[in-house]
Amino acid sequence: MTSKEKCLTICSVLSSKKAGDIIYIDVAEKTSLCDYFIVCSGRSATQVKSLSENLEEKMQKEYGETPRRIEGAKEGRWAVLDYADVIVHVFNDEMRDFYNLERLWEDGKNIVRYED
Repeated sequence: MTSKEKCLTICSVLSSKKAGDIIYIDVAEKTSLCDYFIVCSGRSATQVKSLSENLEEKMQKEYGETPRRIEGAKEGRWAVLDYADVIVHVFNDEMRDFYNLERLWEDGKNIVRYED
C-alpha cells in the first residue's frame, strides 16, 4: 500500500465512524518524519478514544497495518497513531484549536479536506 493509499484508507475508516472535519496534509517535502498528517475531531472524550481504537483495530484486521506507537488515547482529549509514513491526530475541539496543526504544516497547496 502506498503512503497516499494508506492515507485515504485511514480517512475512510475515520469517516465511517463519524470523525469530524477530516483533513490530510502532504508533508513529504517538509519533513522526513512522514509523508502525510491526518487531523480529525471527535465531539467528546469517548468519541476520541473510540475513533482511535476503531482505527487501530480495523487497520490491523483488514490491512495488516499496526501503528508503531500510540499516544494520548486514554485521556480522550488527543490521540496520535504513528503508521510510519502516515501520522494520525484525533483531537477534541479544544485541543485541535490549541495545537492548530493545519496552520503549522500547510502551505496553501498541500492540505486537503477529506470528503466521502
